[in-house]
Amino acid sequence: MKVAKTIRHKILNHSSIFDETIRVYNEALTFIIEVIDNEVADTNAYSTKEMTNLIEGFIHTTKSNPNPKYAVFNQSFYKFPSYFRRAAIATAFGKVKSYRSLRKNWETEKQVALENGRKFNKQPPTKQFTHKEFPVLYKGNMFKRASDTTAFVKTFVKNDWVWVDVVFRPQDLYKRGVHGWKECNPKLVKQGKKYFLNISYEGKVALHKEKIQHQRICAVDLGLTNSAVCSILDANGTVLARKFIRHQREKDQLRRATNYLRKAQRLTGYASMPRYWNRINGLQKQILNDTAAQIISFAKKHHVHTIVFEFLDKMRIPKGYYGAKKLRFKLHYWAKKGIQNKVEEMAHYEGMRISRVNPRNTSKYSFDGSGEVKRSPRGDVAIFANGKQYHADLSASYNIGARYFIREIQKSISEKEWSDMMAKVPAFPTRTKQTLASFITLRTVLRFS
Repeated sequence: MKVAKTIRHKILNHSSIFDETIRVYNEALTFIIEVIDNEVADTNAYSTKEMTNLIEGFIHTTKSNPNPKYAVFNQSFYKFPSYFRRAAIATAFGKVKSYRSLRKNWETEKQVALENGRKFNKQPPTKQFTHKEFPVLYKGNMFKRASDTTAFVKTFVKNDWVWVDVVFRPQDLYKRGVHGWKECNPKLVKQGKKYFLNISYEGKVALHKEKIQHQRICAVDLGLTNSAVCSILDANGTVLARKFIRHQREKDQLRRATNYLRKAQRLTGYASMPRYWNRINGLQKQILNDTAAQIISFAKKHHVHTIVFEFLDKMRIPKGYYGAKKLRFKLHYWAKKGIQNKVEEMAHYEGMRISRVNPRNTSKYSFDGSGEVKRSPRGDVAIFANGKQYHADLSASYNIGARYFIREIQKSISEKEWSDMMAKVPAFPTRTKQTLASFITLRTVLRFS
């Protein structure tokens, strides 16, 4: 499969020379968005290349097109580079297309609500012409690399487009895992007061094609107390390794930061509070990235073929649940999908696959098949029906891995073979009650059948 990775190179000179370039690019983007909005009724009828040719006919003066409808564009943006103009048209096309799609979905949702006699208070999407976008520097026209750490970039300086030499920080392509990959056009990005060249690298990675009986998986149970609990299982149901990822310090800091934010908002009313939000977002990002990195490192160490998660969608809190307000607050800052997406991206670089299983009752039933469990007051210990005590999240991770193997075995054989197997295991549980003990029972039947 094709994969891409973006590496950031900090520009070490010309700290503010690109401000005017960004300003002119965004003014041109606003102009082109207005043109597309006025002239194109159906954006879905055009591809990006067709839209580029169409809009250039409206705004760009050439020998074969001496009097375009919006000739003021060339007057307002004199000597505007051609690839800059095409990049702006492609971005503007995406902005208009996105707005119209959101508007259409809003109108459909409103119509359905009114037809069913429900109130509809959702505000429509807002059409925005002014944006703060960063341009792509196309090679040859806007960007010319001179060496591994220097390049020439076409920049708007003193009302003219000139080539400026830039020096940027090098990156170890071997260490970043992109050596030999195709280097794409860089993007000029500003963060704070500093500028960076974000260069994407494209490559091909072969994902594993191991049969189910030869696979080794990493089953991951994401949680609120523990960021993740991982276990390595093989196709026989043997647990080979375990790992707990906790982040107590970061989560305590996050709890304190959110409490400070709530207190400040109670005292002052609604306010943006950027300092608090920067702290909260930074802690969330740290937990997300470190959790993903530790999961991948653990999986690589044990030569895993597939990483298995629960399919976590919207979390519903039961009515009358004690502590519902506190739990809802915790769920709000739980980056469960962010962790899964980050792990999926990193796993594909290593040739690993990602799979998700039904999350229902993975923690409710014990992995040894003894039935439903009771939780300790803190909720971290599961007390089995036979009296055994075990870590609740670790038991859940075993069940997650077992459900993956059971599903893959069922997919790999015919319906008749599956029915014959189930006849030999009359008490085999339904999907939402399957545990590690269920998988081991199934393996026993397969071994002797």
